[in-house]
Amino acid sequence: MADATDKKNPVSPPAPPCTLVIFGAAGDLTKRLLMPALYNLAGGGLLDPNFSVLGVDHNKLTDEGWRQDLTDTMASFTHDPSAEFHPDKIDEKAWGFVRERLHVMQGDFADDATYRTLAERVQGNVVFYLAVAARFFAPVVEGLGRAGLLKQADGAFRRVVIEKPFGSDLASAKALNAKILAQGDESQFYRIDHFLGKETVQSIMAIRFANGMLEPVWRREHVSHVEITAAETIGVEARGGFYEPTGALRDMVPNHLFQLLAMVAMEPPNSFEAEAVRGEKAKLVEAVRPIRPEDAVRGQYAAGRVDGRDVQAYRDEPDVAKDSRTETYVALKLQIENWRWAGVPFYLRTGKRMSRHHTEIAVHFRPPPFRLFSDTPVTELTPNVLRLRISPDPGATTTLNVKRPGPQMHIAPVENGFRYGDFFATSPTVGYETLIYDCLMGDATLFQRADQIEAGWAAVEPLLQAWKDAPVVPYEAGSAGPKEADELLARDGHTWLPL
Repeated sequence: MADATDKKNPVSPPAPPCTLVIFGAAGDLTKRLLMPALYNLAGGGLLDPNFSVLGVDHNKLTDEGWRQDLTDTMASFTHDPSAEFHPDKIDEKAWGFVRERLHVMQGDFADDATYRTLAERVQGNVVFYLAVAARFFAPVVEGLGRAGLLKQADGAFRRVVIEKPFGSDLASAKALNAKILAQGDESQFYRIDHFLGKETVQSIMAIRFANGMLEPVWRREHVSHVEITAAETIGVEARGGFYEPTGALRDMVPNHLFQLLAMVAMEPPNSFEAEAVRGEKAKLVEAVRPIRPEDAVRGQYAAGRVDGRDVQAYRDEPDVAKDSRTETYVALKLQIENWRWAGVPFYLRTGKRMSRHHTEIAVHFRPPPFRLFSDTPVTELTPNVLRLRISPDPGATTTLNVKRPGPQMHIAPVENGFRYGDFFATSPTVGYETLIYDCLMGDATLFQRADQIEAGWAAVEPLLQAWKDAPVVPYEAGSAGPKEADELLARDGHTWLPL
């Protein structure tokens, strides 16, 4: 039996020597997420002594200037509780390892001269990380291809990490896939979704496939319905320019929520090899019936109170149109057309300015037959629910019906569960550590393949078309979302679990 004091984690080998080339060296993603991730990898002894970082940016930067800017940013995280990475202090040895390996060069992403210069500066194993706006994905990959930087020879690897959003609809995703795959093999491209870097997301597969008591009931005969929730308390902040043409559907559903869907609903792979796992994920997403507009709700937050403070409406945020029809909330009912899940509704919801930051998967099992209890004081039985909490308090709980103490048969639901922090050593992370390490090691298990990307967009394509000029329903900031989302489940006799 696991002991809550047994927190020693297994040791992993360091990644092979490599140069990490970051396009967008001065960008927010590099500062907030990539550098903390490299710092944590260095602290864990997971980077080779010959590891190095070469930043590429259109701004004119010097090695020392870039190093100091990133050092100041890292230090600021220690006194910023709102930061995604918030350590008590910075380990100077770990950060020093990263800092002394930082170099930078100026370059225009659209200029072939940039890639010729880059070819002169890198050799051996190289990972190119595209921490840039989506419009640069294809031009950068094509520039790398023209310069011969994606050719793999003498046992050295060349890999490209591409951030989301990967396309904005099915047609653009297909076009982008075609452009990048013209420059290299599928195995060289790592389409990243930082949701999959979270330990608790990865643990879904372990909970499902390492526990024999779950697999026999993980199917339509025993499962009533499944909820997947990703609620945020933050608004769009200063990202109005990005969010206006994007919206919650494009931003969250074909990637983040479908990743959770695939983890919880895919068939067991025959191994944990990358292609076995990715193949099952792709088949699951391909089995999702295209979502009908009548099975979806789109909302937009109005003014309200969140975490005890007044917040403005979405339409009053910077760079947002006063008559905006962009959704900040989406609720969906979807069906998976395969033998395991046919007839089981999956309900997905995501939104900004919600009452609580909360990401979880809730598997609702069918209620037991009541006939046995018909001659007792018992009037109802609570269906069992397995809740897999992703954040902010990672863990899992199960509701069970038990007998209350006393001479008569009275039933009460109880909750049994665990918190990851009680059993395992944890430290502040940003979710990119595992993904960067896996890319350096050549393990693509947690990255999306072209067919899965396209299947996700195909499932939401009817909504993208129907919502082009459709209105949004308002919901108060600090609430659980619009009432129309409650009605979506009420049609089937279900209700959302409280946030």
